[in-house]
Amino acid sequence: MAEGKMAEGKFVSYLRVSTMRQGKSGLGIEAQRTAVEDFLNGGNWQLVKEFRETESGKKADRPELAKAFQLCRLIGAKLVIAKLDRLSRDAHFLLGLEKAGVDFVAVDMPHANRLTVGIMALVADEERRTISARTKAALAAAKRRGVKLGGDRGARPTAKQRAIAIAVRQERADARAADLAPLVKELQAAGSMSLRAIAARLDERGIPAARGGSWSANQVARLLKNIARPFVSASASASAA
Repeated sequence: MAEGKMAEGKFVSYLRVSTMRQGKSGLGIEAQRTAVEDFLNGGNWQLVKEFRETESGKKADRPELAKAFQLCRLIGAKLVIAKLDRLSRDAHFLLGLEKAGVDFVAVDMPHANRLTVGIMALVADEERRTISARTKAALAAAKRRGVKLGGDRGARPTAKQRAIAIAVRQERADARAADLAPLVKELQAAGSMSLRAIAARLDERGIPAARGGSWSANQVARLLKNIARPFVSASASASAA
């Protein structure tokens, strides 16, 4: 690996070709698989699963990549790809990796994940500076109008703000429940019906509980409740509040 570093932890590989021609040009599945294996050579690592897809790089909706993201989130693995363009040539889509909540590494550009984070940091920094400038201008205008600034003016979260915060937390729980739902149904179909049995099977699969660590019966009960409840977005909850 680059700079003498060795792979550590769990990995999920994603291999993609756009057309059959790419197999002849050295960009085929086997070439990508070899590149990933060479990259992971040494260290203490586990390649949990490989996902393959034949799809255009211009198309962001890729079922196998979505499955790879889902597995990475469930077991805390890193996505590994042979070449950066296996994900997309669309910078906007690459930035979407952050939204997917998945860390990734590209064999041909191992620091691309840092570059992506750097780009997002620059964008966020620009937004912060813009907001700061607007806030300062608004405070200056308020001061000119005689509004008293500074100190504890008794600001407290409104009922709507509290409702939004609760809805956001629930939306995150619902998203994780959606990721886990197929696996829970599979375990139930295989005979794991009790809460403790499901908890044990999830632990065996290496899937951490919501806050890390092992699963308890109570956590499984909350998970089943979230799986059963209809999804309501935070924005919809805020509108109803």
